[in-house]
Amino acid sequence: MSLDLEEDMMQGRGPRTNVITGAISIAAILLFVGIGSSVLSQSLQHYFQGAEPPSQPLVIALLLNVALILFGWRRHSELSHELQIRSAAEERAQQLASRDPLTGFLNRRSLAEEGAAMFVRAQRRRKAMALVMLDLDHFKTINDMHGHAVGDALLRAVASEIAHFMPPIALTARLGGDEFACGFLFDADEPGTVERIAEKLISRMAQPFEAEGLRLHISCSLGIARSDFDCAGIDALMRAADIAMYQAKKAGRNRFAWFDHSMERELQLRNELESGLRLAIPRQEVVPYFEQQIDLSTGRLHGFEVLARWEHPQRGMISPELFIPIAEETGMIGDLSLSIMRQALLAARDWDPSLNVSINISPWQLRDAWLAQKIIKVLTETGFPANRLEVEITESALFDNLALAQSIVGSLKNQGVQLALDDFGTGYSSLAHLRALPFDRIKIDKSFIMSLNESADSAAIVNAIISLGESLNLPITAEGVEDAEIEARLRALGCAKAQGWHYGKPLSTASVRRLLAERRLLRHSTPAETPVAVTSQRLVG
Repeated sequence: MSLDLEEDMMQGRGPRTNVITGAISIAAILLFVGIGSSVLSQSLQHYFQGAEPPSQPLVIALLLNVALILFGWRRHSELSHELQIRSAAEERAQQLASRDPLTGFLNRRSLAEEGAAMFVRAQRRRKAMALVMLDLDHFKTINDMHGHAVGDALLRAVASEIAHFMPPIALTARLGGDEFACGFLFDADEPGTVERIAEKLISRMAQPFEAEGLRLHISCSLGIARSDFDCAGIDALMRAADIAMYQAKKAGRNRFAWFDHSMERELQLRNELESGLRLAIPRQEVVPYFEQQIDLSTGRLHGFEVLARWEHPQRGMISPELFIPIAEETGMIGDLSLSIMRQALLAARDWDPSLNVSINISPWQLRDAWLAQKIIKVLTETGFPANRLEVEITESALFDNLALAQSIVGSLKNQGVQLALDDFGTGYSSLAHLRALPFDRIKIDKSFIMSLNESADSAAIVNAIISLGESLNLPITAEGVEDAEIEARLRALGCAKAQGWHYGKPLSTASVRRLLAERRLLRHSTPAETPVAVTSQRLVG
């Protein structure tokens, strides 16, 4: 029964119980005063005037009254202490429900609740509410390399800096992982106030942090939205800031971006492309196109690099610049690459044995420890000779996990697959990578080739790369050859092979077969043969 009574007190009956307890206490005190004064008066008369002593029942009543008061006071103290403990526990539970335990910031639900109140307050005061969405760049790498304890320490340090740069009255929240949000009011005619805060945050996040004795380097991407620009409420404001943050990341990270409605339309288009791509890959709507690779010493066709093209049934041809990043971000790049590779190798099975096929591997694929086995499986299923396949890897792909790349490359080399270092000169540590991996070829990035005759710096870089290739006995392929003058310059420098629009635009499978048939480079075929539909790819281009 006592537990029921205490539960009732916590559910709202406490005030009524307190009134009853108070009334009983007052009655006991009044009774004590009345009986005590009578006993005291009789005792004084007994000792000083020789009157009769206080009656025994009256004394007993006084003692019982004193005992009742003492018992009531003790019980009242115990209940008060218990109520304080429960009240503190409730307050703690409420805080845990509304706050992020790691940083002490609001959580997502509390931000929505308090942000809604700030949104209304902004309208009432004729102000605007800014919502800043902040996401740390490369935080996952730190977490993976140093563990969650270091990651948590870094998040606490970041939270402290965010709070430091906020105005006196601001909402700060951690939405989960390494994503934070801040809301505050500002004068609608002074957006520069918000931009200055954003710039300070970006500048600070780009500086080193000390966490668990380590010196850590990160940056951040910020998205900013304002309540007075067609925002119906806090939910719309949070979504707008999130979209702006995504655009800041897409633009290169370590920067901020204001939301505008063109971003939302772009995001809708991206979502449509993502949904379409999930269907297009199994339907083989993403097909290979082939770019010719020419031997500069003889002028003969050496092989093709495979490029991915999306032949959309309604939109027509979709550029890889649009769908390859989506495939990488969503994890579809592995399935897309293997599909393109399978189509390309099936198409090339009856080509002349002198022709090779080059496939560009996405940096995301090199994170897959089973990549080599998957490529070998495609070679086995298509019957394409491994020694005619050249896998191209960019330097940026090697930066994340060189050890895993070495394992993948080693497995492919054991099967006879050739290896090329693509986009040479634009990566992080070219010479170290040339020493660490058994490359068979170097490909010069097209940014140097296209400006070869206009830029002395580009000419010097190209010349140095070709000389390096000669000293290491590695043939050089130049990408982006667009005219005869560049071709002549490369030939004079001793470059081995070239590719680019000077030799024709990338060709579909059917067009490649017609070209090879005309040049008698199809086995068991004549130029008059009907072209057979096939496919092929490079993941970037």
